[in-house]
Amino acid sequence: MKAGLSKRVDRAISAAASLGGKRFALLVASSLVATSAIVAGAMTGTGSDGALAALLGRKLPVSAQASAAPANPVAEGAAASTSTAPTRASAGEPAPAPAAAPGSTLPPPAAREPASKPAPEAPTPEPGRVGHVFEISLASPGYEAAFGAESQIPYLAGTLRPRGELLSGYSLLSETALPNGVAAISGQPPNSLTEADCPAYDEFKAGTAPDAKGVVSGAGCAYPVEALTVADQLGSARLSWRAYVDGMVDESGQPQSCVHPDPGVAPEPVPGGYSATQNPFVYFHSLLDLGDCATNDLSIASLSADLRKADSTPNFVYIAATPCHAGVPGQCPEGVPEGPGAANAFLEEWVPQILASPAFKKDGVLIVGFGSGAPAAVDPASGAPPAAGAAPPSATVDPLRVGALLVSQFAAPGSSDATSYDPYSLLRTVEDLFRLEHLAVAGRAKTRSFAAGLLGESGGD
Repeated sequence: MKAGLSKRVDRAISAAASLGGKRFALLVASSLVATSAIVAGAMTGTGSDGALAALLGRKLPVSAQASAAPANPVAEGAAASTSTAPTRASAGEPAPAPAAAPGSTLPPPAAREPASKPAPEAPTPEPGRVGHVFEISLASPGYEAAFGAESQIPYLAGTLRPRGELLSGYSLLSETALPNGVAAISGQPPNSLTEADCPAYDEFKAGTAPDAKGVVSGAGCAYPVEALTVADQLGSARLSWRAYVDGMVDESGQPQSCVHPDPGVAPEPVPGGYSATQNPFVYFHSLLDLGDCATNDLSIASLSADLRKADSTPNFVYIAATPCHAGVPGQCPEGVPEGPGAANAFLEEWVPQILASPAFKKDGVLIVGFGSGAPAAVDPASGAPPAAGAAPPSATVDPLRVGALLVSQFAAPGSSDATSYDPYSLLRTVEDLFRLEHLAVAGRAKTRSFAAGLLGESGGD
């Protein structure tokens, strides 16, 4: 156990050593609590399956039993879901400083000026009127099939649409899920591997780091520790976050946290099961190496319990369905409803719980969006495969235009916004709602935010 813990501490030190200045302060502030939990867990765990193993996150199982129900979701969700600010050591009086050597003109060590002062703590942003943001990511059947008069997701178009604001100009960066998810939490642009949904869990080339604007160049899947996410920002601002991921279980079907493939290994998809491509947080070393992913990237089984009280509901809640439940065609076990109908059922299960939660009622915003576009074999106008012998889908229909919906007491019911938005806009909006700085492409002048209306501010970006 000591050897295993030492390796983890060495990784954390190496990660911190690669950073400097403001990025170092932000990453350390966001990860201190999680790292402390890992160390504490290691001291009380027994063997390789003890608390340390539970906190550090498992690797992606080859054959996860996605259909198995969690044994005790309420117990899992009962864990504390909010972060607390780190406190300074104050366990007893400090030992007296040694006196100066006889005849020495130097003051005792305690009186000397320290060689370097500790970096100042990151300032806590002033809170806005939005205190909780809930994001749900699904697979789009096409804009018209989602929000049109004959919607194939009737709960979205018929029940939720009249209650919220439709972002009719929201479009994706890619038809695949991973580049959109990565952009929405970090502002990083797609690369050749993420565009392909990372067929293997590949690292970036050694020495790769973000440029002056925070953008990582090159091809890779597991982003270097210097590439930060909105989760890192929230932790630094003493705000809480959690990702609740559908189907994330171990080989026995028990809820699991931070599941990702082994480096360089191609995951084996399981029909109806979990896919790491729906869970962008597991692609960032800033969260993996210092423990935040292991403590905050959880099975969706925890969500119901965390929603029961405002104090146990994270400020930022990210909800990802399995490819089957998200509505991706051909991803469900035989005989199970799939496509838009599966996405509709997922919304009917979870959205009412969110809308009824004390946190949402107090100061919440629900964003129902799409992380992947309609596949090429599906007509974006109808969400269905073209009939045999039929002409291919119209070239005038944009398969990346998917739309998104905001539901909140701060959004006008039944309203629409046709401004062009994308996953970078989604990140910028979340950052604006929580008064955070903008990461990577989200910080570019051309990236629009839709936060102004939710914050009661006039104008926009």
